[in-house]
Amino acid sequence: MWKELYNAARKVQNGRTISPFIEAGGVAAAVLTKAGNVYTGVCIDTACSLGMCAERNAITNMITNGESQIEKVVAVMPDGQVGSPCGACRELMMQLDSDSGEIEILLDLETEKTVKLKELVPDWWGTERFAGRNQDD
Repeated sequence: MWKELYNAARKVQNGRTISPFIEAGGVAAAVLTKAGNVYTGVCIDTACSLGMCAERNAITNMITNGESQIEKVVAVMPDGQVGSPCGACRELMMQLDSDSGEIEILLDLETEKTVKLKELVPDWWGTERFAGRNQDD
């Protein structure tokens, strides 16, 4: 599954200049949802710093399509290696679902080394807000 997610991200990566102010696609990401669907996104870097990371772009694509629970995440750097999501992406993922700490993140494609999101965000500040909350609320 990791190779499939990696390939989905690489397929959309295509680093490019959109305008003198915007570059896109240096980093690409793919998320696998708990429903088994794959959503992709690319980073959008802007001169005014209002861009978006590839992971958040993939997540917004997922949300746009009616899903909010992630199983796995792959981020592909410009050199083709995989990398770990930034703090903003980690935070967004943690806020999606009470089980988000269990999201698997690929750290090395060759060895399939992974880490769970909760290991990257220990003692997360929002855990108590999920306590006793019905997922449909």
